[in-house]
Amino acid sequence: MARAEWGHSNNGRGGNKWWSYKRTTVVICCMNIGVALYVLYSLYTSLYNYPYYDTQKAARYSQGQIRKMEESIRIRKESEPIELIKLVKQIKEEFLKERRMVNLPLPLKHKITDEIVERLQDLDPSANATEQQEAVERWRREKLKEAKKVKRGQALNSNILPEEAGMLAKALKSNWAELSEEIGLWIPVEIITKEHDDKPEGEEEFDDSIIPGRQLPPECHAKLHTDYDGAAVRWGLTHHKESAYECCQACLDHAKTAKPGENKCNIWVYCPSEGGCYSPDIYEHKLGECWLKYAENPRVNFKDRYSDSYRNSHPNSPVIVPWVSGIVSA
Repeated sequence: MARAEWGHSNNGRGGNKWWSYKRTTVVICCMNIGVALYVLYSLYTSLYNYPYYDTQKAARYSQGQIRKMEESIRIRKESEPIELIKLVKQIKEEFLKERRMVNLPLPLKHKITDEIVERLQDLDPSANATEQQEAVERWRREKLKEAKKVKRGQALNSNILPEEAGMLAKALKSNWAELSEEIGLWIPVEIITKEHDDKPEGEEEFDDSIIPGRQLPPECHAKLHTDYDGAAVRWGLTHHKESAYECCQACLDHAKTAKPGENKCNIWVYCPSEGGCYSPDIYEHKLGECWLKYAENPRVNFKDRYSDSYRNSHPNSPVIVPWVSGIVSA
């Protein structure tokens, strides 16, 4: 009886060994491996079920289809404006070539600008635009003569380097207008208007307030190459005038017609440059912009020229301030 019980106990232990956790783990791992292999096989075979892998079928075209494609390509090429493309390319190359001729080294531009500003500062403060223009023209002729002497090796005491003499002479002689625009030099042209008493009968009175370059009245206090700060009462991007005179007049009119409690214009800022005027903001300021501003204590943003430190931090800025502005009389 005792042996039978012992044998039964051994059989029970054997059964527990066979279904132990180790064998269970092995079975589960095998099942996982089988599932993973099936998934990989499915992905591998599915890659060949897409049409774009059937390259042989995709590349098969009939002779008629090929002829139509060739005809389409031929028609497209014949319809291209070849002559126009060549002309545009030629104009672009000429323009870039011209711009390269004016593109002087930056230190040389600074040197030129410093000399021009110094020449203008030597003039009497009451000098008009004609006198300023004559002073700049005298400087240009003198500098051109000096550059030619340096180029020929005949100038001993000159601040022009021999390697700069050739391109400086070329810029001063052939590309002076472009160079003036590039360094931000602008001097207004005074237009002398004559009064005529022999106006034909029946002709309407001509409004000379729109004549570009009309002499500004004293109450405008116009300052060349000056940009005054202030709160805008009229946004210049959408407010254009034909002349500085009109811009100043718009400021005077605004001050007269302003409603009670509104800021009255006492500062006007005008862009007279055909190439536009630089300003340290995100907008492109164009010829004719007229900003009307107000400030209780007007102060200057920029005057005459931008400082070296400012140009170092704003490499796109010109050397000379392009704006003309003024504070109107109270």
